[in-house]
Amino acid sequence: MIEKNIINKNTLNIRMLVLCGLFSALIVVGAMIKVPLPGIPFTLQTLFVILAGLLLGSRGGLIAVLVYIILGLAGLPVFSGGGGLMYVLKPSFGYLVGFALGAFVTGWVAEKNTSDGTVPMVIAALAGTAVIYALGLTWYYIIANYYLNTPVGAATLMMTGFVMTLPGDLIKIAVSVLLAKRLAPVIRQGMLTK
Repeated sequence: MIEKNIINKNTLNIRMLVLCGLFSALIVVGAMIKVPLPGIPFTLQTLFVILAGLLLGSRGGLIAVLVYIILGLAGLPVFSGGGGLMYVLKPSFGYLVGFALGAFVTGWVAEKNTSDGTVPMVIAALAGTAVIYALGLTWYYIIANYYLNTPVGAATLMMTGFVMTLPGDLIKIAVSVLLAKRLAPVIRQGMLTK
């Protein structure tokens, strides 16, 4: 995790803003790489969301995801199902909100860690992923049952939105932690050089 030691909490330097932009772009690319599953497509967005939290901290991770969401709501087709303001009424929009809060929580938990140890990074990534699932599944249930009037039971939703996607997300967590351990020293060195 780099932010806690590098920048003042009240300012964002240009390098951090560039990294936020880079991670926003990576999340867009992750949305385009998808494996269709029933209900919720499997994408690489969560890998880059968790990685943003681990490397950029709570503030940087949140900014990166918010930029991504704003671009999508402005009409750019950056979400896995397109874009536009009406995307808010899609069942999967809760996952996007979960991405923002998940990146923040991942970064916040990682900032509490004083080392770049693997176990604390995994805990941070699991915490962020839990937030993504909590918001995503809740929004999906509400929109499907009460707005779209296509009732989906809690058991079915848990099966398609959690049980079927959890193995892939655990792999993405492992990859994001491995990448964070390798990239943190490189990014930290770049942040320290003038």
